[in-house]
Amino acid sequence: MNMGGKPVHAVQYNSYGGGPAGLKHVEIPVPAPKEGEVLIKVEAASINPVDWKIQKGMLRPFLPRKFPFIPVTDVAGEIADVGYGVNNFKPGDKVVSILNSMSGGGLAEFCVAKGSLTVPRPPEVSPAEAAGLPIAALTAHMALTQSAGVKLDGSGPQKNILVTAASGGVGHYAVQLAKLGNTHVTATCGARNMEFVKSLGADEVLDYKTPDGAALRSPSGRKYDAVVHGTTSIPWSTFEPNLSENGKVIDLTPGVSTMMTFALKKLTLSKKQMVPLLLAPKGENLDYLVKLVKEGKLKTVVDSKYPLSKAEDAWAKSIDGHATGKIIVEP
Repeated sequence: MNMGGKPVHAVQYNSYGGGPAGLKHVEIPVPAPKEGEVLIKVEAASINPVDWKIQKGMLRPFLPRKFPFIPVTDVAGEIADVGYGVNNFKPGDKVVSILNSMSGGGLAEFCVAKGSLTVPRPPEVSPAEAAGLPIAALTAHMALTQSAGVKLDGSGPQKNILVTAASGGVGHYAVQLAKLGNTHVTATCGARNMEFVKSLGADEVLDYKTPDGAALRSPSGRKYDAVVHGTTSIPWSTFEPNLSENGKVIDLTPGVSTMMTFALKKLTLSKKQMVPLLLAPKGENLDYLVKLVKEGKLKTVVDSKYPLSKAEDAWAKSIDGHATGKIIVEP
C-alpha cells in the first residue's frame, strides 16, 4: 500500500519529565512494517498509567529505548499493510493489538505491531472497547488465572478474591473476569464508584477511605485467597491479617518494597506471599478477551474519549488517577 509519502500526525516526547506539556504534536512518515509485522491505521488507542510512568523516568534505564518516543501500546484499527511472512491478515482487516513497550507508537494515525500480538476484532466490538483491553485486561487475566489460580470456566473450589482500585482500568476488568470463575469478590474503590463496581458483579464493595476500607476488612468476614492489588502504598502489615492461610497479594505495580517483601516471605517460607506481576502479553489471551467482549461476558467501560489533537488532556486525566474505566484517544 503506497501512502504517497504523505506525513501523518503523531504525538511524542523528547525527554524524561514534562507531563502533558512534554507531549509534542509532530508529522512523521508512515512507518513500514518489517518481517512479521503489520501496519495499522489506528482508530482508537488507550492510555495506561505505565505510559506516563515511562515519561516520568520511573522505568529508566529500560524504557524508553530512545528519544523522541511516541508512547502508548494499546491500539485498535485496520490493517493498512503487512510485512513479509504475515499470512493471517490482509489490508482492510479490523484488529486489536498490543505494541512493544520498548518502541511504543500508539499515539499516532499509523503504527506498526507484531503480527503475533495482533488479533481480529469482530464487528460487535467497537474500536474503543477493543483498545481498552490489551495491557489492562491482560494484566487482570494473568493475575487471576496464573497467579491466583482462578478457572474462568467456573470450575474448581470457591476462592475469595479482593480487588483494590476496582473502578480503574485493570480493576474493572479484574472484577468482571473474577466473577466468571467460582469466586466471591470483595472490591475497594472511592465512594462515588461503589454502585458502579457493584454493577460489574462485585459481591461486596468497600470505600477505601472508611476505617474498614482502609483496613481491607471483608464485610462478611472472609479471608482472601488472593488480592489483585492495583494501587500503591498499602503495606504488607495491612494485607497480612486479611489473608487466608495460603493467601497471596498479587502486586500489579511492584516497587522496591514489594520485591523486599517477596524475598523475605520466600526466605522465611511463609505460606502467605507477596507476588510481583510482570505482564507477558500473549496473542491467544488477547484473542480470548476480545471474544468475551463479543459474547457480552466482559465489557470495557470507557471513562472518556479525546481526539488525537487533545492527547495531552487524555494524558493529564490518566495522571490525575480518578478515571472510571479506560481513557481512549481517537485519531
